[in-house]
Amino acid sequence: MSALASGVAVLPRDHRWVVVDVETSGIRPNAHRVLSVAALVLREDGSVEKEFSTLVDPGCDPGPVHIHRLTRERLAGSPRFEDIASDLAEVLDGATLVAHNASFDYGFLDAEFRRAGGVLPANHRLCTLALSRRLELDVPNYKLSTLAQHWQVQQLQEHDAYDDARVLSEVFVRSAAMAENLQLPLPVVDCRRRRTVYPESVPRVPCAWKNPGRLTEAGLVQGMKVVITGPTATPRVALANRMTEAGLEVMNNVSRQTGVVVCNDPGTRTTKIRKALAEGIPVISEQRLEELLTRVLPGEPKVTTTVDVAPAPKADPQPRLLQGHKPKLWAGRRVLLLGGTHLQAVMMRSRLTQLGARPALNFTAAVTDVLILEGGEADKRMARVVERQLPILRPEDVDAAVEKGVVPPHMRTESRLTAPVLSRGEVIDLPSKTHRWAVNVAWKAEALGDEFDLDVVAFLLGADEKVDTDDDFVFYNNPLYDDGVVELTLDGSSEQCVRVDLAELPDECERIAVAAAIDDARTFGELGAVSVSVDGDGGTAATFVLDAGTTERTMVLTEIYRRAGKWRLRAVGQGYDDDLAALARRYGVDVEE
Repeated sequence: MSALASGVAVLPRDHRWVVVDVETSGIRPNAHRVLSVAALVLREDGSVEKEFSTLVDPGCDPGPVHIHRLTRERLAGSPRFEDIASDLAEVLDGATLVAHNASFDYGFLDAEFRRAGGVLPANHRLCTLALSRRLELDVPNYKLSTLAQHWQVQQLQEHDAYDDARVLSEVFVRSAAMAENLQLPLPVVDCRRRRTVYPESVPRVPCAWKNPGRLTEAGLVQGMKVVITGPTATPRVALANRMTEAGLEVMNNVSRQTGVVVCNDPGTRTTKIRKALAEGIPVISEQRLEELLTRVLPGEPKVTTTVDVAPAPKADPQPRLLQGHKPKLWAGRRVLLLGGTHLQAVMMRSRLTQLGARPALNFTAAVTDVLILEGGEADKRMARVVERQLPILRPEDVDAAVEKGVVPPHMRTESRLTAPVLSRGEVIDLPSKTHRWAVNVAWKAEALGDEFDLDVVAFLLGADEKVDTDDDFVFYNNPLYDDGVVELTLDGSSEQCVRVDLAELPDECERIAVAAAIDDARTFGELGAVSVSVDGDGGTAATFVLDAGTTERTMVLTEIYRRAGKWRLRAVGQGYDDDLAALARRYGVDVEE
């Protein structure tokens, strides 16, 4: 009998669960708008107590109509968001907002309430994407349609806010019941503890022309990168639109590729002006720009290239490239360690990785075997291990497998995980047919009140392994690079993700370094193992677990980089004892003292 049909309380009582879904005109909350919203208030048994659903007239272009099917004509006559804000606020008051990719829905609703002069009254959120990853369900991906199929929930109309919320409510209830059975805490995020900030900026528009370099006496050339700083007589967005129509590429930050900076008062010495002067980039007034816009020289069209275009190959610093990805002896196993000291656990996880098994951080649906170290029998999860009749391994089983190639007779033969498990320093080529990847970072899910304040960040690096501009540093206060080419999401209490579209990265970006930093005085030795999974729409490219940390407070987890016509992935695990600011400075970010 399903959790919903059983009639028993399946949801924790210390939250008021409200499942929401929004359809939007784009992906950036400060620039795009909500087109429809649905909210379902759930009872303790998972049934729906109250519903709220409406279309919203955004007063702007509805964006990707081919996805949400919400045309201007269909939205005409619908209420504006400010007209529904009070009713929606009543539904969401004191709620834990449940959504699929919850940082997206929460960010849009937060922005809309602010425009309406109010505050989104939900203090917590839960991402069903993070919950499904924490459970490690046996699915090829974590799309809502895939999860609906896994849980046998009928989906009537994908990308319809009400139907998606209905489907998600059933997925959530079933997932929460499984988490309770596995004694896994739900990945609830305190939204007030750290508010994600989406800085105001000029919307980026793809440019069809190659960058011709710096401004010269010849004038502006199509493809030239232009940055505006300081007050302007013409509203900044309107000025940017005029330059875009002329074939120029308007940027938000000064970099070595910037062709000219527009500023009416260079004496103000803004950060952009200081960098322009340091780099020798011309600075002109708005009036001079207006004169130059009357005659913009034709540029050189960009040539369409494949994702794998790369500069001349260089030697990797002692890479261990996995050739052919031949399955290892224990490939596909997910092994949970119980008991033992930190050092014993580190050594055993290393040996498991040698065998091709993936060490499990939590007791999940995917665990195939349990390795008992000293004192492990006293672990509170042993009762569940016995209940599920999971094979019990001992250190001598692992040793025999590494040294003699022995598979214990009591180990089950079936396995589900096929992605390569990398050791620290190993490198793998990413499949060239896929250019959108998610670097999912997770660590041990702790009980409420004992979570680690971990920040996952990304650096977009040039050939000199430095950022070109501070925009190339993606972190919690700058979570989007170039409208989603690189995006950071805070998915759960111990899950964060960096999404990357390799096809849309600028040519000068040679490498993306994904790192993590602990925000207080705690260390990676206290945190324990960190799991990294690199996932595409077609499945997981590779996974690895990094657990050699001791006194480090920051750690470079992985790198995605161009080499010999391919994009490669490296498991790094390089730690440092200093903080995030020091790590950012190493990569060339201008961090104020």
